[in-house]
Amino acid sequence: MQVIMARSKRRIVITGMGAVTPLGLSVAETYQNCVRGISGVGPITRFEASTFPTNFAAEVKGFDLSKFIAEHKRFENCGVNGKFGAAAAHQALANAGLLPTDPDGKASDRTRFGLYLGSGEGITDFEGLVTNIVGGLDPNGKVDNKRFCELSLKNFHPLHEAEQEFHTTPAHLADLFDLQGPNYNCLTACAASAQALGEALELIRRGDSDVMLVGGSHSMIHPMGVTGFNLLTALSTRRDEPQRASRPFDLNRDGFVLGEGAAMLVIEELSHAKKRGAHIYAELAGYCSTADAFRVTDSHPDGRGAIACIAGALEDAGVTPSHVNYINAHGTSTQVNDRVESLSIRKVFGAHADKVPTSSTKSCLGHMIAAAGAVELILCVETMRNGVIPPTINYETPDPECDLDYVPNQARKADVDCCLSNSFGFGGQNTSLVVRRFAD
Repeated sequence: MQVIMARSKRRIVITGMGAVTPLGLSVAETYQNCVRGISGVGPITRFEASTFPTNFAAEVKGFDLSKFIAEHKRFENCGVNGKFGAAAAHQALANAGLLPTDPDGKASDRTRFGLYLGSGEGITDFEGLVTNIVGGLDPNGKVDNKRFCELSLKNFHPLHEAEQEFHTTPAHLADLFDLQGPNYNCLTACAASAQALGEALELIRRGDSDVMLVGGSHSMIHPMGVTGFNLLTALSTRRDEPQRASRPFDLNRDGFVLGEGAAMLVIEELSHAKKRGAHIYAELAGYCSTADAFRVTDSHPDGRGAIACIAGALEDAGVTPSHVNYINAHGTSTQVNDRVESLSIRKVFGAHADKVPTSSTKSCLGHMIAAAGAVELILCVETMRNGVIPPTINYETPDPECDLDYVPNQARKADVDCCLSNSFGFGGQNTSLVVRRFAD
């Protein structure tokens, strides 16, 4: 593959991956079920959701942290956000041979080993919070602050406040895995873990660290999350057929489906990986982040932020549109996002847009919000390794405004050497990543 000289000579490679998703508790299981076109969507079981307009989501199933982490009791006060993150991180580090107990892990300089997450809130006791509020209402239905404080001080666990903060999961993982280098968390909505990957790439490029554990973990499958997205009319309300509700780029799409989980990768500078004889899965080659500067919820109708982001990531990677063999689209299954993303890809790729398979794995996984970008990049890596492109399931009726090759309903065999992964979040936050097959 022809490669244009990128702006940085420090090359960054992927040497470890881990995932906990609605399609499986590992990278292999998630990818294989995605390729098979299996939907992870079903009725919400975590709380009583029957009265919500949307009573379904893509939940992680059969998860037991003790099967991944010996020190699992340290997470007993965490929300599922932190637990998913710990399991996926352990998988990724073990896969890379860089757990603190591994030979390479013991030999590594942990002060040069950092962490960058796109990790969301970790609500641990929603029912307790509601109970305290209701119990603290005065006769007029307003919160009696004195009564609320009395109930809270009596009933809340002291760690529940800390565990719901965005920085807590990175703090737990740094402690658990002895990651003493840079430690960051960003929460730019649906772009969060993709942006974390890009910023971690830049940290290594400029020499601030040699290795980074990077990814995302999130669950908004709780009453507050479902309420908020229902009020925004962002969620599908296809209650009678939830497995068919996530239908990116289909004319009859009516909103996205909430997912949850975590995805983690180990990325490191190439010479560092070679020195220790690491297995290299792929090269993380390009990154760009832009803002629409338009609205909090809607994409700019002309796709100005997305267009600049896609073009910037390709330029950063030193590749042209003709080198890209597969696009993992943001593809949320909302009317505006799918139309604008399709327009943006066509604007950047021109005539080549018709030749690039472009699928949305959210059709199977649901939308894992902050964790979405990381799991989608992992699926790009697995696509290159296995030569099979995941489909966009539930695609039935073409939309004239979405006119690309969306790999409808059936996986497709293909030789893929270079992938683009898009993540476009609420607030107009855009991140695009380019990953390619590693070649010396």
